Amino acid sequence: MSDSTVSSLHVHQFGNVNQPAEKNTRLAVIFTAVMMVVEIICGYQFASMALLADGWHMSTHVFALGLSVAAYMAARKLKNDVRFTFGAWKIEVLGGYTSALFLLGVAALMVTQSVERMISPVPIDYIHAMIVAVIGLIVNLICAWLLNRGGADHHGHHHEHPHEHHDDDAQHEAREHKPHAHGDLNLRAAYLHVLADAMTSVLAIIALLGGMTIGAAWLDPVMGIVGAVLITVWSFGLIRDTARVLLDAEMNAPIVAAIRKTLTQEKGIKMTDLHVWRVGSEHHACILSVEVAGDAASSLRTPDDFKALLSCHKTLAHVTVEVNPKSAKPLA
Repeated sequence: MSDSTVSSLHVHQFGNVNQPAEKNTRLAVIFTAVMMVVEIICGYQFASMALLADGWHMSTHVFALGLSVAAYMAARKLKNDVRFTFGAWKIEVLGGYTSALFLLGVAALMVTQSVERMISPVPIDYIHAMIVAVIGLIVNLICAWLLNRGGADHHGHHHEHPHEHHDDDAQHEAREHKPHAHGDLNLRAAYLHVLADAMTSVLAIIALLGGMTIGAAWLDPVMGIVGAVLITVWSFGLIRDTARVLLDAEMNAPIVAAIRKTLTQEKGIKMTDLHVWRVGSEHHACILSVEVAGDAASSLRTPDDFKALLSCHKTLAHVTVEVNPKSAKPLA
């Protein structure tokens, strides 16, 4: 294919790469990597299982956060690549899905190390381990703030794309534009990794306090297992949401019901087929097939008429419409 042909094609890139999130995720990688080294060294030095587990699983978080940054970079670099039918946004979603798998690996590592420590307990230097755990928590909270700020900055900007849109139903709008619910799934994955770090640090502090004040050394490995269970729950939630996008399993999204409602209000119109899938963090594509009665009171006759009707739905970025007369026979 010649360069002139490629340049003349319509590029289906909906929305921009979340650059504030990419920048802040990169900073989070640096902070987390430094704290990882400190916690691993101090965990061995002070014989704290909770602290050591936090340090070791931080290594997988560093890799996963780095993966999130790489996904942002790839999506930005390939955003105008015509090989991607609807842009390169799903690279970010794939990054989030992979990060979720790494979270499961983190949980498995924590359980293994905690069980080993239960079987073979060792003395713990509580005071020094506590100091490092508190520092780790502070670093985690800073990283969480950075990532949350990245999401807030991104959603505070207007995203330009080649289609005109108007306000959608307020309820659907609220559901579809939550920064960490179903928007930037790559950012959500990075945020969960940092949140898992912070939660593990909190559990480590609780365990160290219990061991230091009441001699409950068993709290150290138990808290490691508790943390693993919580991380597993978060992982499955993220895997579910990213997999739905990757597999285009979103026909129960609010926008689908909104489209059906809009069309059923038109007389003489019968919807025979509908496909809706996500093509961006805040955008959907739609393929619609309708039958139009010859004596219908509605003025809708052409694909452009239906596109204009559906333009009230803000998240619809790409609409394809097939209009058939009511007497038309379906193809075999």
